[in-house]
Amino acid sequence: MNAGESQGRTRQLREKAQELNKAAERSTDPEERRRLQEKARRLQEQSEQESKTDDRNVFPL
Repeated sequence: MNAGESQGRTRQLREKAQELNKAAERSTDPEERRRLQEKARRLQEQSEQESKTDDRNVFPL
């Protein structure tokens, strides 16, 4: 995967996390809200990890 593809994937993960958070806000079921928030949190963490990996590939130490 090249840097552009990786950055695109990171952006997609963040967008999906935002969508899930918005869906959680709209949910009236507490269990569904918790499930959506948890999934959004995991996607956000994954996007942050991929972003860190991207940064290392762009700016090697």
